[in-house]
Amino acid sequence: MTEFFQHLVNGLSVGAIYALIALGYTMVYGVLKLINFAHGDVFMVGAMMGFYVARWTGESAQPTLLGALAVTVASMVVCGLLGFFIERAAYRPLRTAPRINSLITAIGVSFLLEYGGQLLFGPDPRAFRVLPPRETIHFVGLHIGFVDVVTLVVSLGLMFALQRIVFHTRIGTAMRAVSWNPEVASLMGVNIDFVISFTFVLGSMLASVAGILYASKYPRVEPLMGLMPGLKAFVAAVLGGIGNVPGAMLGGLLLGLAEQLVAGYGTSSWRDAVAFSILIVILIAKPSGLLGSATAEKV
Repeated sequence: MTEFFQHLVNGLSVGAIYALIALGYTMVYGVLKLINFAHGDVFMVGAMMGFYVARWTGESAQPTLLGALAVTVASMVVCGLLGFFIERAAYRPLRTAPRINSLITAIGVSFLLEYGGQLLFGPDPRAFRVLPPRETIHFVGLHIGFVDVVTLVVSLGLMFALQRIVFHTRIGTAMRAVSWNPEVASLMGVNIDFVISFTFVLGSMLASVAGILYASKYPRVEPLMGLMPGLKAFVAAVLGGIGNVPGAMLGGLLLGLAEQLVAGYGTSSWRDAVAFSILIVILIAKPSGLLGSATAEKV
């Protein structure tokens, strides 16, 4: 039983990171009906920026909690600007074009960030350390790492903050209005361009935090590190219900738990396979996701 709860804690820690990335997918899809496949690479940029800021400030040599917070904030700013630029330069000109154009562009932006990152940062993995070392916490037979505690606390705090923004603020009301019917929202005075840009910026900032946490848990960074977590976060968004914010949170946590339990009681080589098996099953059994609702579309 202790082993099960140990896997549970580890799975929740990884799942919380997937959930943070999945929130960016689901928010953009909810507003634009676009799958932003470049989002996983924004996650990578966040981790790389964290690495360089930590090295430039000396934080990687003598890490502190306050320094880790400063590194994370700097990474959030860079990724927020990157998200704004991607939306403004790549997606806004195609807003009235067929959706396939935007999808192809998203794949192109993803490749640009991945291989541009290899050109800019170099292809070799680099050790990353931003959180100060702490002893493992021992609690009723469980061994909980300090990084896992920080990951869960930060991720759950950001998910709660996002929930408050989406459902209890004016900009959140505008986001939901644009998601429901952008034409009517525009007639009611909602600035569509601002809302969409804000959505990209907010999702990119969450992805940057996920990148810092992921690189702290698996302490290395490289330009292709966003590929697999990005795909798994997309699976999490589909699992919970693409376009549904609570669904993305639930999907990320469930996917992390499933991976950890399969790796713990089976073999770690099945860790990646389980994510895509879940995607196939959910698309067959309930395409709208666990918390999504099926909608009819006129064609």
